[in-house]
Amino acid sequence: MPLSEPAAREHIHTRAVTCNGYRREDGLWDIEGHLTDVKTYTFSNSERGDVPPGEPVHEMWIRLTVDDDLLIHDVEATTEFSPFGICKEIAPNFKRLIGVSIGPGWRRTVSQRLGGVEGCTHIVELLGPVATTAFQTIFPLKSKESPEGPAASGKAPRLLNTCHAFRSDGPKVKELWPDHYDGPETS
Repeated sequence: MPLSEPAAREHIHTRAVTCNGYRREDGLWDIEGHLTDVKTYTFSNSERGDVPPGEPVHEMWIRLTVDDDLLIHDVEATTEFSPFGICKEIAPNFKRLIGVSIGPGWRRTVSQRLGGVEGCTHIVELLGPVATTAFQTIFPLKSKESPEGPAASGKAPRLLNTCHAFRSDGPKVKELWPDHYDGPETS
């Protein structure tokens, strides 16, 4: 177990998030996310009555269809389980992401288009791991198929400055993409 031994405790709630990436025959990519929330006890809901342990409080799905550059061509969202029937009505709003690219400003754009009453908190939260899954699905495979990658084009790698390991002044950038290294020169 990667965490330390916990104190004595009782399991109450599980949120499960699963994301999968698929290459389509038409050259596009489908990135799907699935979220469930379940309780370990029965609770009462004003619309659903008694909800037994293990029955989802929330179950939502989203599929983004993107191209190699992470431009969104289509979106499908659905709510299978929610506390209220009205929750399902917001799914069509996620089509507002068509034409958006996953990349810098992604979270801000999602918030502007689907924040607050314009979206579903849970599906919006799911878009974070879906975006990461898009990167993890597409770029390693594209790099494998075209090993010269961005270095051959002179363009900065998409991962540059996206995390601590890929900071432009760090040792991994110096090793992997020396043309984009801007840290101190050492002998």
